[in-house]
Amino acid sequence: MSEHAQHPKHQASSVKDLEEEGEIGADYLEEFLDIVDLGGDIDIDVDHGRASVAIIASEAGDERELADLVGRDGEVLEAIQELTRLAVQARTGNRSRLMLDINGYRAARRAELTKVAAEAVNKVKATGEPVALEPMNPFERKVCHDVVAAAGLFSESEGTEPHRHVVVMLPDDEPEDVDEVDGSDEVEQSAPDAGAADEPTADEQA
Repeated sequence: MSEHAQHPKHQASSVKDLEEEGEIGADYLEEFLDIVDLGGDIDIDVDHGRASVAIIASEAGDERELADLVGRDGEVLEAIQELTRLAVQARTGNRSRLMLDINGYRAARRAELTKVAAEAVNKVKATGEPVALEPMNPFERKVCHDVVAAAGLFSESEGTEPHRHVVVMLPDDEPEDVDEVDGSDEVEQSAPDAGAADEPTADEQA
């Protein structure tokens, strides 16, 4: 029995392991695109300690068709990402935190959410009152947590899916106990940390 099989919960951390995750994920996605008869180029990268795979339109018309793989609010994208992670886990025996993007959706959404979170930070600093953001998925909440932490404020996730959302507050308002969600891709809370900005490190813990 291989080491991977003996330690299914072990998370790959080396660049080589993450590159392998990306290659396995890319192979799975190539087969997926063939099955649904869609075109697209696949890029593989290692970003913020996780494998990153992106499907990009390769020809005119592909972009509109690939939009169907993103779906409303990225719901289809999230589902395909989870299937890809499971395919990677089946091959490696390790839980995968691979991040999938299609047509730059996540990059654009990250920029949008960074602006939203920054506006919430400014409002909290100006009023001293907590600000609740709109419901978001784990990837989106993680982006907001990182922006808030980098700004020196505190945030936590409240509510249950699909209404779970981020609340931004002053550090003095930080609750004493915050429950974590098992299996989540996000950090369910953030504390001031100048080095915390940037990526889901989605999902992901999801």
